[in-house]
Amino acid sequence: MRVEKILSLEDTRVAPYAALTEAQLKNRLSPEEGLFIAESPKVIKVALSAGFHPLSMLCEERHINGDAAEIIAAEPEIPIYTGTRELLRNLTGYTLTRGVLCAMRRPAPISPQSICQGAKRIAVIDDVTDTTNIGAIFRSAAALGIDGVLLSPTACDPLNRRAVRVSMGTVFLLPWAYLNSRDYMTELHASGFKTVAMALHDNSVSIDDPTLMKEPRLAIILGTEGEGLPQHIIEESDYVARIPMSRDVDSLNVAAASAVAFWQLRHRP
Repeated sequence: MRVEKILSLEDTRVAPYAALTEAQLKNRLSPEEGLFIAESPKVIKVALSAGFHPLSMLCEERHINGDAAEIIAAEPEIPIYTGTRELLRNLTGYTLTRGVLCAMRRPAPISPQSICQGAKRIAVIDDVTDTTNIGAIFRSAAALGIDGVLLSPTACDPLNRRAVRVSMGTVFLLPWAYLNSRDYMTELHASGFKTVAMALHDNSVSIDDPTLMKEPRLAIILGTEGEGLPQHIIEESDYVARIPMSRDVDSLNVAAASAVAFWQLRHRP
């Protein structure tokens, strides 16, 4: 066990936890050097079980033989940086969830085509930039039978620290990839999917429409809460679907809507 005490906020060994922005961690110029931060013992354990490679841990002293002990035992070669709760709070800018963070190597990007191959149900996240929504969508997708997730180039990074935490580590359990552009309908159709845009529209059908539910391969497209899906995506989709509402409520939060859609439109062998 390599425990190393941190005494200064300027210590370069812990730069990934403090000084580097999410964009710098992602390292767009050299993706093979990109990192992400997993927060809380439960999330870190999910990442390790899924085969992600840890580089170091940051942990309150009291957790070395407590919440972090099992992780440390499984990864004895990585450095464990530690310090007082106050120093770590000042270093990261927030009180750590259960006192444990882990810097991990980002996985190599995979292609949208590999996500589509053999899948029955995929989620397409178009321009959703809120980290909490991204994490919640992934959690619902993993729990409710979605085979993979595709994201538009402008959507939030699923490996953002907060998105990972909100997802409870389910971002590690589903394959996902970024689409090359927001003009992706041709690509989805070429991969053998019928597409359903989740949107309020004159031509929308109820989400429990029998024809929609019987589609063997379906891409469920979700847009941002503010502007919704682009008009061309709605027009090029095979279906436009809505969730029936009561009391004049016009829509749900995108994360809540995704859970309803994934359950209702799940693949039924």
